[in-house]
Amino acid sequence: MTYQEVLANARTCMGPYCKSCPTCNGVACKNTIPGPGAKGIGTGFIRNYQKWQELCVNMDTICDNVEVDTSCEIFGKKVVIPVFAAPVGAMQLHYGDKYDDLTYNDLLVSGCAKAGIAAFTGDGVNASIMEGATKAIAKNNGCGVPTVKPWNMELIEKKMALVNTADPFAIAMDIDAAGLPFLKNMQPPAGSKTVEQLRQIAAWAKKPFILKGIMTAKGALKALEAGAQGIVVSNHGGRVLDQCPATAEVLPEIVEAVGGKMTIFVDGGIRTGMDVFKALALGADAVLIARPFVNMVYGAGEEGIQIYVDKLKAELADTMAMCGAHSLKEIDRSMVR
Repeated sequence: MTYQEVLANARTCMGPYCKSCPTCNGVACKNTIPGPGAKGIGTGFIRNYQKWQELCVNMDTICDNVEVDTSCEIFGKKVVIPVFAAPVGAMQLHYGDKYDDLTYNDLLVSGCAKAGIAAFTGDGVNASIMEGATKAIAKNNGCGVPTVKPWNMELIEKKMALVNTADPFAIAMDIDAAGLPFLKNMQPPAGSKTVEQLRQIAAWAKKPFILKGIMTAKGALKALEAGAQGIVVSNHGGRVLDQCPATAEVLPEIVEAVGGKMTIFVDGGIRTGMDVFKALALGADAVLIARPFVNMVYGAGEEGIQIYVDKLKAELADTMAMCGAHSLKEIDRSMVR
């Protein structure tokens, strides 16, 4: 199957909110929650996508004519491209009945591992979701990053113990999920965490701890103080707070604050290998992509994931070659404008 054929097939089983658009830019699904769109007037998702498109790449082919290497190593995990599938949950509510969270995570983890990358898995109120994700990661030799929601501290400790049984190469928490409706007003209280609480959570993780949902340099410094070894610059796809800046807008200041001190991921509106190149040029070490991987799984399962990874790799390699970068370490700020 081709990428377009996978998208066309996804349209037959996705819905009713996601349209499996040719360009996943947040316009057709604007203000659809539940669904894949953004909160409020729906501009968060759209802005994330647009800001990557406003960046231009600087072509320079006066260089050695050698093969491009798109691979890298993140927390000891070698990947063919600096791309990870982002955690997604409540699949049937947001994307249609074809897959529940357990089946989706199982396909995503296995498909990403076979394609040479890795998936971040989601979490949910139903305990079986994290249990299933843990089994999927264990089955794939730890090739996955379980992402725990900011529940109450007692439950977080239990979930950290559970996911450690899979021996993942890293563990994450999407702290921005504090804005999700099902976490609000929970008893015991769930949601936002202090630096001290996050320090304890990082200790429970016993693995490189990644804090997802950082949108300011101040927040990045607090994550560093809390003991996080990585952060994801993310506004949760525009789903938790309306009218946030785009991740591409805040990434440079966050890199300036903590670059070289921790691993920096970024997500939000990244769709192509050229977008990946732009993110790395602004200082990210790797990226997360969410909604397109959903379409690939719904459209063709593991085959869809491989097709998308191949597409991203080809686009990234082409952009690198045309901008004079033959390894990821050679990509720098001078290559975008």
